[in-house]
Amino acid sequence: MRREALGIHLLIEMYGCDPHTLKGVDYVGKVMERAAKESKTKVVEIFFHQFLPYGVSGVVVIEESHYTIHTWPEERYAAIDLFYCDPKVDVDRAIEVLKESFKPQHVTIMEVKRGVLPEVHSFVKQHQEEMVS
Repeated sequence: MRREALGIHLLIEMYGCDPHTLKGVDYVGKVMERAAKESKTKVVEIFFHQFLPYGVSGVVVIEESHYTIHTWPEERYAAIDLFYCDPKVDVDRAIEVLKESFKPQHVTIMEVKRGVLPEVHSFVKQHQEEMVS
């Protein structure tokens, strides 16, 4: 199986979430860590921040890249990024965990290919001499 890109970046919009699931740093952090572990990634570092009066931002750094979240409980909304570079990552399982945990009424997912290989290889070929010196 040939890769088209160095990584895949999923931009996930979750609308109509249960606002109680988006408020607390402990719950949101545990959900994101669980999503990472159950999607067969290797967790390297975890950092989450609680905003006042509410809302959470955080990152789970994985060997394969990172999973991030920003929540707006007052809007019942979560913005989630799943960026991974290993095709063995079970990203569908991560999305299931997130849906089960935040209970959104509507989800949209945009996929962005990062480091599209023909472009990467073309750039390297054109600038090989500069990169060596």
